[in-house]
Amino acid sequence: MPELPEVETTRRGLLPHVAGRRVEHVLLRRPDLRWPIPREIEELLPEQRIDGIRRRAKYLLLETAAGSALLHLGMSGSLRVLPGDAPVRAHDHVDIALDSGRVLRFNDPRRFGCLLWQAPGETHELLAGLGPEPLADDFDGAAFDGAAFDGDYLFARSRGRSAPVKAFLMDQSVVVGVGNIYAAEALFMAGISPLREAGKVSRARYAALADAVRAILGHAIARGGTTLRDFISPDGAPGYFEQELLVYGRGGEPCPRCGRALKQALVGQRASVWCGHCQR
Repeated sequence: MPELPEVETTRRGLLPHVAGRRVEHVLLRRPDLRWPIPREIEELLPEQRIDGIRRRAKYLLLETAAGSALLHLGMSGSLRVLPGDAPVRAHDHVDIALDSGRVLRFNDPRRFGCLLWQAPGETHELLAGLGPEPLADDFDGAAFDGAAFDGDYLFARSRGRSAPVKAFLMDQSVVVGVGNIYAAEALFMAGISPLREAGKVSRARYAALADAVRAILGHAIARGGTTLRDFISPDGAPGYFEQELLVYGRGGEPCPRCGRALKQALVGQRASVWCGHCQR
């Protein structure tokens, strides 16, 4: 599944081709993806100018004066800006035609993605209750609804929690966008076992973990995201961070720090890899 760096890479790739363009029409090749596509997409989005593309967690919002088209890439979705006469491939479900003569095309083989609508001044129910962003636009830690993502925040939210710290870190109500890949890498960087109870991690170690999350996500964005399974960026180029993963997907291989075999187990129903010596 595309994680925060892949979604941010997509946003940045689309922005210069989409922002400021007027939507001429919308073509839906099917009425639904994960959920039915609301009528506002066909009725309100055409003739609107796209003022910008915003990311909230793993969602993208095409913002217009009439409201925002809310998109999620799901497990295998991709967004491309293509010539208007580009051949239609299998699973090309949505075209948003722009006044530049190009189309923003949504391809989603597994149809776990979504295309929904957020009215002006409202917050879609899928976005309500989400935690703070781990990165601001300038990578200095974002505040959302008064909550800044840092070690003090994580420490306060974790008190009394017996769940593994990895599951806690992946809880979208705690912090958004830290999926399985980047949680594993950040915990390794911070030297924290994914099995440790969230409520038993110290404030100082949460400070290290917050720094690690920001560093890992920022570097992954700079490298164009991680290519695993189906993700490709809007220009068709793969992400390169996969080549730099230190623990994710490497169970049984030598730890890059101490050389001992990396452990692997399910944590919160997700495959987890860590070093039993370097991560405590």
